[in-house]
Amino acid sequence: MDIHAAVEREVILKPGETDLIPTGFTIEIPAGYEAQIRPRSGLAIKHNIGILNSPGTIDADYRGEVKIILTNFGHIPFTVRRGDRIAQMVICPVVRIAWDEVHTVQKTDRGAGGFGHTGT
Repeated sequence: MDIHAAVEREVILKPGETDLIPTGFTIEIPAGYEAQIRPRSGLAIKHNIGILNSPGTIDADYRGEVKIILTNFGHIPFTVRRGDRIAQMVICPVVRIAWDEVHTVQKTDRGAGGFGHTGT
């Protein structure tokens, strides 16, 4: 779902600046689900605008206004106007598990290799 800005007046995000943008709505998410807030690809590629804690999580017990942590990663100011599409929201199930503490984990071919370890 697209999420629109509900700012009272234009908000100018300067380069490197982050602001909390109101959306004007609240939601009641069923137990066992969460809302994930994700950036819009068009804003990212065209204006270097993203969401700082992407994906943001809205828990099922939250009842406040949905707000978006919008960040200007670019080099020029970006203006947020009322009604602008600023993010996307996806509703996803949350899996609850029971953890077992162990002293060792099973070995794999990859092991602890990460951060470009595979070379591709």
